[in-house]
Amino acid sequence: MLNMMLIEEVLEEQKNELSLLSGVKLCHRQEEALLDLDSNLAQVVIGVRRSGKSTLCYNVLSQSGVKYAYVNFDDERFAELTAADLNNVLLVLHELYGDFSHLFLDEVQNVDGWHLFVNRLLRQRIHVVITGSNAKLLSGELATYLTGRHEEIRLYPFSFEEYCRCNDVDLSSNTTKAKAFRISAFDSYLKQGGFPELLFSDQSRHTAYIDNLVSNIINNDIVKRHRIKYKAAYENLVNHILNLSPVKIVDSELQELFSLRSNHTAENYVDYTAKAYLISLCRKWSNKSSRRIRGEKAYPIDVALMNKRQNAFVGDNLGWRLETIVYIELLRRCHALSKNIYYYEEQSGEADFMVCNGNVVEEIYQVSYDISATKTRNREIKGLMLASKATKCNNLFLITKYDWEDLEIQGLTIKIRPASEWLCNK
Repeated sequence: MLNMMLIEEVLEEQKNELSLLSGVKLCHRQEEALLDLDSNLAQVVIGVRRSGKSTLCYNVLSQSGVKYAYVNFDDERFAELTAADLNNVLLVLHELYGDFSHLFLDEVQNVDGWHLFVNRLLRQRIHVVITGSNAKLLSGELATYLTGRHEEIRLYPFSFEEYCRCNDVDLSSNTTKAKAFRISAFDSYLKQGGFPELLFSDQSRHTAYIDNLVSNIINNDIVKRHRIKYKAAYENLVNHILNLSPVKIVDSELQELFSLRSNHTAENYVDYTAKAYLISLCRKWSNKSSRRIRGEKAYPIDVALMNKRQNAFVGDNLGWRLETIVYIELLRRCHALSKNIYYYEEQSGEADFMVCNGNVVEEIYQVSYDISATKTRNREIKGLMLASKATKCNNLFLITKYDWEDLEIQGLTIKIRPASEWLCNK
């Protein structure tokens, strides 16, 4: 068991670190409204590392006025902490914080057996807020670990709207000047992405930051947990996917390219990467369930992962970057509503995204950075019309850099919108 004095030292330092945030201006997130501090269910915030999960929880807890205690398990001094130590952690927390009604457990998945501890706290009517960055806190495993005693809040890096708020960009005015400033902000967001700490750091340090982030996720959240034997091959596979994304995943190609033992190994590697939130997988739409599990497309969880790495291959392909941003925004909007996102593809054309509520397709999206060329414009419109005909959905969008138009065609209306306005719900 871990030395009691060490536990006291770590938790006291963490309490002092938390107090320093009281004087810092923090950006508020829309997901803060999803945390229910009165619930008897554990509030679980999951997402990629460094997306702002801890800050979100701190914002909600500190502004609520509840008495809460805090422990961060993502501390190297807690590397040997086990479930047997957790009661001592609770003992020290009561010494430091007194009586508290809420307990904030940061990166709790680092401790094997954590769920037994959390279940005990819930039985004692302590309100528990949890964060986690990897597959140990995915929905399926949560259902097993916490026997339905949890509510999941999924957090992504900053949305464009949050990015604007943090940079004091006017989101309400419709003047030409305000629109121009939003377009300028979008140009920056398109290249920089939404990881919160990149907003306040020098651009010369962004590559080192993202390299370190990707390395930590690969080594700490994937390789160790899944005991990946051929680490170099796996790391090359991850960088390959990020270099080519958005990209359709073909397991046999990955198996051959990286000399893996089987297609199943390639499939597992992709699954591990998605469960650690480095990528998100978009399935192909079909009216048959068996066909929806094939031909997934991989998108990075943030555009910073596309080119802010050493030896990155993507460069400044603005079309791919815009497509990724729209996809992540749709994930952000649809997850809390239990809606799913697919892409549509047939031999004569394709549509980038379809928002589905059960078996009903509610919205179809096409994304194109520049539709000034007639050929490009016609191709994007054709894909929307094909998807509309196949699904009977008439709610059609085309997201671009500048254009705003309601295009009437064959009795349907295609809403063409600039990304800088659509992303702000305008």
